[in-house]
Amino acid sequence: MANIVKEIKNPIDSEMKLFEQKFYESMSTNVPLLDKVTRFIVTTKGKQMRPMFVFLCAKLIGEVNEKTFRGASMIELIHTATLVHDDVVDESFKRRNFFSINALWKNKIAVLVGDFLLSKSVLLSTDNKDFDLLAVIARTIREMSEGELLQLEKARKLDITEEVYYEIIRKKTATLIAACCEIGVLSNNADEVLAKKMQNFGTLTGMAFQIKDDLFDYLSENFIGKPVGIDIQEQKMTLPLIYSLKNATEKDRKYHFQTIKRYKDDKKRVKELIAFVKKSGGLDYALSVMKDYQQKAKLILNEFPENEAKHSLNLMLDYVIERKF
Repeated sequence: MANIVKEIKNPIDSEMKLFEQKFYESMSTNVPLLDKVTRFIVTTKGKQMRPMFVFLCAKLIGEVNEKTFRGASMIELIHTATLVHDDVVDESFKRRNFFSINALWKNKIAVLVGDFLLSKSVLLSTDNKDFDLLAVIARTIREMSEGELLQLEKARKLDITEEVYYEIIRKKTATLIAACCEIGVLSNNADEVLAKKMQNFGTLTGMAFQIKDDLFDYLSENFIGKPVGIDIQEQKMTLPLIYSLKNATEKDRKYHFQTIKRYKDDKKRVKELIAFVKKSGGLDYALSVMKDYQQKAKLILNEFPENEAKHSLNLMLDYVIERKF
């Protein structure tokens, strides 16, 4: 997997190295506490998959320029802000094997840091008059917030249908990857038709990405290092579970609903539910839906001329559904 990521980065290797500095600069502040927190954020960064999408989509139709770097920084600022806020909402004290911001500096500071990062993403666009990029990030922030609230609302009743699930993951996850791809081409003056096409490409990719994430909940703990059944314990209704319950007998449906509702911390009941989902074909169904999204994204990519960026984006689509974490 590490070799695939290295190959994906090949056409944008120098840009990704330069981006680290530019991203830190985009968070610059004269407030010592904020500066301390933002330094911590830079040192604990993840794979930076989203900036990679921005740069590769820019290179799909042209070259990476200063507007591309600004767009990638905007995306990473939004992404980081949502992670900081998510850790507060989820009361999570670890992020990528590091302590989270709220664990180190408490909730109040974490919320304000998240707000600061969102404001910097907006200022980065307005200060440089990138109003086309501003429209994209404003829509993205709105949709991500709507997705989170929709999931919270539905989780209370556990009445998430397949259609509602797709709407939640489109807004929560796919919309940010869609923004990456749209911003990448907009940084090279793409017209409205091309921008919309790349937004669609990003949405399809993001949908496949999230379904893969949801499948991890039913796989071996040793395989990915994530505890099995964590989504069930958090009462998240994901595609394998929704499909299995929809096609279950009334007796099985009632029994397993009770597991999610009242016995989510009972390891034996959770193990039974995971076995039920596997036996019911929930994993196979989710896999087929994920691959369908991937293939639709590849069809869009096929419309573009061959170049290194297109090759890397195809590899990225394979990585999205084959990754082990």
